[in-house]
Amino acid sequence: MFDAKKETEKIIDFIRDYYSKNNIKGVVIGISGGKDSAVVAALFSKAIGSENVLGVTMPCNSKDEDRLDAKLISDFYGFELINVDLSNMFKSFKEEINIDEKYLLDSDINIKPRIRMSTLYYLAAAYSKIKNGTYIVAGTSNKLELYVGYFTKGGDSVSDIRVISDLTVSEVIKIGEYLKVPEKVLYKTPSDGLSNLTDEEKLEVKYSDIEKYLNNEEIDEKIKERIEYLHKINQHKFNIPEYKK
Repeated sequence: MFDAKKETEKIIDFIRDYYSKNNIKGVVIGISGGKDSAVVAALFSKAIGSENVLGVTMPCNSKDEDRLDAKLISDFYGFELINVDLSNMFKSFKEEINIDEKYLLDSDINIKPRIRMSTLYYLAAAYSKIKNGTYIVAGTSNKLELYVGYFTKGGDSVSDIRVISDLTVSEVIKIGEYLKVPEKVLYKTPSDGLSNLTDEEKLEVKYSDIEKYLNNEEIDEKIKERIEYLHKINQHKFNIPEYKK
């Protein structure tokens, strides 16, 4: 039985121990307006103090609702939130690439999280100077997303510390409930805010089924095959081949 209070305390201890041993001051978190980044922000606010947490919203031709939900989280936990609109940067990037649009759907979707991650690291370096102490970037992917490879290599796969990467969606929600994450965000249908599709629409499988699969519970054979297919085709995201002389 998952004990949200106990697990939350262990995560907070994990963060504090790492920060203490490595003389780190603060954290930069991309706040999407969804539950994962909200729970990560809540955990860091408790662990190192909200004054050492910088949240960043990074709209890129995306819904304004996500930015407002991110503001709801920052107001609730009391950390600084800045907005960096990447729409013009994305537009300029595309203008420099002379390729027919019909080939660019996946490229367009994946360049956005890569620009976002560059933005987070840019701000981490800047705030390390402003605050006179090292700021690092926190990852916000959960265990189910990672298992099926639902992340962008060189984008949201990049981070300095992960605190929910071994938690399933239901476990993230339970910790969010314990930390009193506003319900509007905690129970919001997950989406990347980039493709106008929900996560489950893109994956063609429900998170609840991925969780059942990882827990060795019985699921439909076709759903099982889909999960295993996603896991297999995304192995290149985890294992980088390296020639050794």
